Amino acid sequence: MNIFVCVKQVPDTETKIIPNSDGTFIETNAIKWIVNPYDEYAIEQAMLVKAASSGSTVTAVRVGAIKDTEVLRTAMAMGADDSILVETEDNLDSFMTAKALKGAIEKSGKTPDLIFMGKQAIDSDCLQVPSILAQMMNLPSVSNVMGYEANGNTITLKREVEGGTIEIYEVAAPVIAACTKGLNTPRYPSLPGIMKAKRKPLAKHSLADIGVTADDRKVSYSNFELPPEKPPGKKFDAMEDDTQLQVVKEVVGLLRTEAKVI
Repeated sequence: MNIFVCVKQVPDTETKIIPNSDGTFIETNAIKWIVNPYDEYAIEQAMLVKAASSGSTVTAVRVGAIKDTEVLRTAMAMGADDSILVETEDNLDSFMTAKALKGAIEKSGKTPDLIFMGKQAIDSDCLQVPSILAQMMNLPSVSNVMGYEANGNTITLKREVEGGTIEIYEVAAPVIAACTKGLNTPRYPSLPGIMKAKRKPLAKHSLADIGVTADDRKVSYSNFELPPEKPPGKKFDAMEDDTQLQVVKEVVGLLRTEAKVI
């Protein structure tokens, strides 16, 4: 089986984010990058399927700046056989990202049997790329996958929806599965795996190499700005019995007129 796993490198949730000078994106120079958490479940599931299917290969694919090869090395340290980087700026929209992934997969020369990816990226939070990629490649897709079971060419995918309800889909490969937490427990890269990852093939392509142009952009970003700082809190002295009623009235009034929570 030819298995592909699409990964993204995102800012650490503890990193301080600031807009760049022209407000079109965030400042990326001092950011600490991590593997998108939902993609870790996708990588692990690809490894589990590879282990259960003799002769299978796993290719990790990333769309982003050249500095973001670390996430591909992590995927290969976890067991991926090779990887592909589409070199481009980080602030592509969902349509361009999906088209770049499609082009990279096709450029590999391998016909995909399974494509795993995280259900969403924790930075852009769009939840669009898996569905757009499936439409472009004319493949079935299931999102929010938290259960996977294969029986021959039939794959059973469990999908969690709001309220805790579980939907069950039976699909035939090839299929795109957008993974979420609960699907598995991602492994940690081993030291031997990290050393081997440095020697595994990493192909690099530009957007032009895979047929993506600036005309494919559907969304442009502007006016990135930090949210306003929270105003200082207010303190009220209600230690004396004769002031408590007045303080309560004042607090209720502020909650109604300023905070607008009641």
